[in-house]
This record gives sequence, structure tokens and C-alpha cells, in this order.
Amino acid sequence: MTYSIITGELMALANPQLAQKSLRFFKTGKGEYGYGENFLGITVPMIRQTLKNHLDTDLKTVKALLKSEYHEIRLFTLFLLVAKFKKANEAEQEKIYQLYLSNSEYINNWDLVDSSAHYIVGQHLLNRDFTNKALMNKSSGILYKLVTSSSLWERRIAVLATFQFIRSNKFDVPLQIYGILLEDKEDLIHKAVGWMLRELGKRDKALEERFLKLHLNKMPRTMLRYAIEKFSKEERQQYLKGTI
Repeated sequence: MTYSIITGELMALANPQLAQKSLRFFKTGKGEYGYGENFLGITVPMIRQTLKNHLDTDLKTVKALLKSEYHEIRLFTLFLLVAKFKKANEAEQEKIYQLYLSNSEYINNWDLVDSSAHYIVGQHLLNRDFTNKALMNKSSGILYKLVTSSSLWERRIAVLATFQFIRSNKFDVPLQIYGILLEDKEDLIHKAVGWMLRELGKRDKALEERFLKLHLNKMPRTMLRYAIEKFSKEERQQYLKGTI
């Protein structure tokens, strides 16, 4: 019943004109990263407003909602999971975390990842205080598994999960992940890593610069541009010209 109520409320907010714009914005053409996505045309504020009435939705319903064919319903569901995770006890957080990772195939666009991965995956791993070795172990480490996945979105989940590490001034694992992704072929990974390096630099610019100088020759241009966005004009030019 709850599933029908939620989907009905969201479907009633559909805007075909906005949906058409979303198809272009999220690159849904053949061969593009969002190919096959379907949109209702609902703004994020409208989704968040609807969310307020359904915060007690059970996880069985959440799982069903996450498999929706519509992008906005999946985004609603991820907002819901984040809200539930923040208020949950340790056992409930574990269930949410496991649900999230076991259904990662439905978290398949940059906004879906960026609005949820650090709040759930990143925070869960920080809460459990796993060792760096355990996180990045080549046979069993969850972040190593994600960052080396063939799925663009699982790799982006790994990158965004590090946002929570950075916020806690834990930089070792993030830098290991960024190093693995230096030769990634996807522009959306280059942008995400550059963004996280920029966030790291806000807290320890010297550490960010050491990483940049070490990897400058093979770092994708987009990644570098995002990483140095807050540097002075002179510094940016030196990095872009390779004269730093």
C-alpha cells in the first residue's frame, strides 16, 4: 500500500516538459552514460517535500522503490535512505548499508551517487572504524572492490564515500583510491576525483599539492582542473603548463 501511495504522489507531480530537459541534461542518448533513463520531470525541492510524509517507510518498500524505472523515484528513495540512516541505530544502519550496496545497479547516475554515497557508505565505514588495510585489501576490501569495479557508478560510489573520510581528516584511503583512478577512462570519474582532491586541499593544501606534483604527468586534464579550481590564477597556470 505504501509503495502505491508514494509512487502515486510522485507520479502526480510529473512535468513532461521538465522530463524532456532532464533527458538532455543527464546524457541519455545512445552511447551516453544515462542511456535508458526515464524521467518524470520532478524538481528536487518537490521530491524533498514529498519525502517528509514518508520517513517511516519500511526497508522492504524502500527496496522496491529503488528498483523503479523512474529516476526521480530512485532519487526520492536515496534521500529516504539517507534520512533513515542518520536516525538509525547501529544494527539498522548495517541493514541500510547492505541494502544500498546490494542494489548499486539502481544507483546509476551521478546525482544518485552524489546525494547518498558519502552519507551511507562513507559514514558507515567511518562508524565501524575499519583499518585502512581492511578497506583496501585486494581480496576482501569493500572500497578496493568498488574502486576497481567495471561499473562506472560503483567506482563513483567509492570516490564519493571518501568525502566523509576527508571531512574527518582521514586522508590515507582517499589518496589510495584517487591513485588507482588516475588512468580511469570516464570523465565522470575524473570530475569526481578532482572535486574530492579540491575538498582535501581545503583541509591540507600541502598534501593535495604533493599528490598533484607526484602524478601531474599522468593525471587527466579534467581531474587536474577540478582539483586546482580554488588555487590562485598563477598557481593554476603553473600546474596546467606543467611548470610547477
